[in-house]
Amino acid sequence: MIEQVRNSRLVEIFGWTPLRIGVSLVVPVITFLVLHWSFLFLRAAAAPRTMIAVVALVVGVGGVWALFLAMNHVVFQLPIRARDTLLPYVFVGPALVVLLVYIILPSIRTISLSFLDRRGEEFVGLANYVFALTDPGMIITLRNTGLWLIVVPAVAVTFGLLIAVIADRMSEFWERVAKSFIFMPMAISFVGASIIWRFIYFYQPAGFEQIGLLNAIWTFFGNDPVGWLTWRPWNNLFLIWIMIWMQTGFAMVILSAAVKGVPSTLLDAARIDGAGEIRVFFNVIIPYVSGTILTVTTTILILVLKIFDVVFVMTSGQYQTGVVAFRMYQEAFIFRHFGRGSALATLLFIAVLPIMIRNMKEMRTRR
Repeated sequence: MIEQVRNSRLVEIFGWTPLRIGVSLVVPVITFLVLHWSFLFLRAAAAPRTMIAVVALVVGVGGVWALFLAMNHVVFQLPIRARDTLLPYVFVGPALVVLLVYIILPSIRTISLSFLDRRGEEFVGLANYVFALTDPGMIITLRNTGLWLIVVPAVAVTFGLLIAVIADRMSEFWERVAKSFIFMPMAISFVGASIIWRFIYFYQPAGFEQIGLLNAIWTFFGNDPVGWLTWRPWNNLFLIWIMIWMQTGFAMVILSAAVKGVPSTLLDAARIDGAGEIRVFFNVIIPYVSGTILTVTTTILILVLKIFDVVFVMTSGQYQTGVVAFRMYQEAFIFRHFGRGSALATLLFIAVLPIMIRNMKEMRTRR
């Protein structure tokens, strides 16, 4: 009797379970093959654009879910101990695969290409990095990028904090109205915002009707029209303003939540001690929300380092308005110099890395 029970138990564990696993593995294999086919289809130059969009949407979303559900079903066919061990990896597995295939491996490939020549064939050492740091055109690009990094976070965070504090003193209705208008540019894509401002900055020679808003106002007072996007070096500030216009709403929303978290007892105590509103702002509110200010600033810094759309739409990097991300695109895909493009991408990665590490440490500290 004991032997029969033991044999039946072994059959249950090692007989039917492997059979069920074998059958269950068919679904993940089929799902993987479909994903592989869809990846090849998306890379096909002759594929219809509409079909590419449909396949990317259906397979990109549904395929990942199908792969997860199939693997989850396989794991649930295992004994409880093995199931509990493997189940967490099923949850994070698809994300890790995507991270490996689309981020880690391309990053390694990009770094290796940065040490190669135009075609990615011969080793040239640090020649591409020397170009990126010494070429006269690159010096202007680096100068412009530095200007973006200084002005955009400083002005956007300052405006966002001031608006957050002022709106906090308004009635609930007007606070909502004000915040809605300030946050509205965040709902627009960078390309859409650039097109809007391109019409605002639009220039026609004297004698023609000025359809650009800024020149229409400028010429109304008897002045000659100005080519705002060709007016060096101020044209960089005109492009920077677009980014400030968009990011002020983001800074305002985050900082507004932080300002509302300042204890009213602390503010009342400062006012009782004779502090005016300006002193309360600088000595109480700012120190209390300094962590949030730093987080918002670093977030905008990362966004600025990657800025491409605004420059591409407004000037295409002409009139000395190029930035590193746009020059990277030019070198790799316009000039077809993959070594230099990869070197610029690597420099951007190196610049972003300390900011990301700092944000991760801040998150751990808050936890």
